[in-house]
Amino acid sequence: MGLLEGKKLLITGVLTDASIAFAAARLAQEQGAEVVLSSFGRQMKITQLIAKRLPKEAPVIELDVTDADDLAALPDRVREHMDRLDGVVHSIGFAPQSVMGGNFLSGEWADVAVAMEVSAYSLKSLAVAAKPLMTEGGAIVGLTFDAKFAWPVYDWMGVAKAAFEATNRYLARDLGPDGIRCNLVSAGPIRTTAAKSIPGFATMEDAWPKRAPLGWDQTDTEPAGRAIVALLSDWFPATTGEIVHVDGGVHAMGQ
Repeated sequence: MGLLEGKKLLITGVLTDASIAFAAARLAQEQGAEVVLSSFGRQMKITQLIAKRLPKEAPVIELDVTDADDLAALPDRVREHMDRLDGVVHSIGFAPQSVMGGNFLSGEWADVAVAMEVSAYSLKSLAVAAKPLMTEGGAIVGLTFDAKFAWPVYDWMGVAKAAFEATNRYLARDLGPDGIRCNLVSAGPIRTTAAKSIPGFATMEDAWPKRAPLGWDQTDTEPAGRAIVALLSDWFPATTGEIVHVDGGVHAMGQ
C-alpha cells in the first residue's frame, strides 16, 4: 500500500515537468493518490499537456487564486472529479521583475502588492476555498524559500515569502480544530520556470552546492517532492505550522 493510498489531492503550479509541483504530483500518484491539477489563462493548455506526462493523466481545473469567482467555484470544479480533498499543494508565486533583481529600494507599492497577493495572501485564499472539501481533515502544503534571510536579488519576493510563512502559522492555528495540518517545504534553489524569471538568480544558486553538507543538485526536484508527499501523508499527524528544509543543509550552516 502506498503512502497516500486513497488520498485525493489538489496540486497547483504544475507548469513544466521540471517543477517541484510536477514531482509532487508524480510521486503522489505513485503512492496511490488521486490528483487534480489547477491552472488558468494561457497556462491552461501547457498544464494540460504536462498532465499527460504523469503516470496517470490528471484533470486540470481553472483556478486563478486572485479571482474571487474562481475561488468560489473551486469546490464545484473539484467535485466534477472527486468528492472531497485530503490534501492541497500550494505552489504559486509571482512578483514583477521591477521589485526583484536589486530593486528593493526602488520597488513601488503597486508592484509589491501584486507579489504579496499572489505569493502570500493566496495561501489563505486557497485554504479557505478548499476547506469545504476537506470534510475529513487533511493537509495543506506550500513551498517557500527560507525567509529568515535577505537573499541577493530576491528583494520583495523575499518579503512576500516571509508573509507566506507567517500566513502558514496562522492557518495552522485556525484550521487545526478542523483536523487540517498546514506545513511548508523550504527547498533550495531549483532551476524552475519561476526561478529563471528572477533577475540574477544564478548569484544565489551557484554557491549552494558548496555550502550544502549533503550537496545540492539544482535540477533535482525529487527531494522536495518527496517531502511534500510525506507531509500530505498520515505519517505527520501531530505536525502543523512547520517548515521542513529540503536544501542540503544550508539553512543550518554559518556563512
